Amino acid sequence: MAVKDENLDDVISSLIDIEPEDSDESKGMPGFPEVSGEVSDDPINLTERAARQINKIKGKENLGDDLYLRVAVEGGGCSGLSYKLGFDIRTDEDNLYECKGIEVVVDPKHIMYLDGIEIDYPDGLDARGFTFENPNASEACGCGTSFAV
Repeated sequence: MAVKDENLDDVISSLIDIEPEDSDESKGMPGFPEVSGEVSDDPINLTERAARQINKIKGKENLGDDLYLRVAVEGGGCSGLSYKLGFDIRTDEDNLYECKGIEVVVDPKHIMYLDGIEIDYPDGLDARGFTFENPNASEACGCGTSFAV
């Protein structure tokens, strides 16, 4: 999914009723607890299966090199925060990471919730789709798409 007309931060802010100019760049998402500690050297990890699937989607959809994989969180879901994964443009504020040949962009306000996350793509009969293994999550919902810190 390419977000071209709206900045993902604006969408996230509107979902949690915070104006973008009210947020503090050095903190996480307003209204959610901060996760302490330094960001690791490789904060976003993709498995080989996830990287293959991302490349497959990007090729199938004929997405250009100006779109990056965006990993984000937003308020909502049964556990408090939900994962967001899609293709988006890179902004000046984004952090850029490379994993398995995939360029990943993350808003600095989101990285504290995602640091160390592993994104996989099981393709067996019992599980299909992207999954998230997040060391920052204190609890997660049963479907694995939302978490709490």
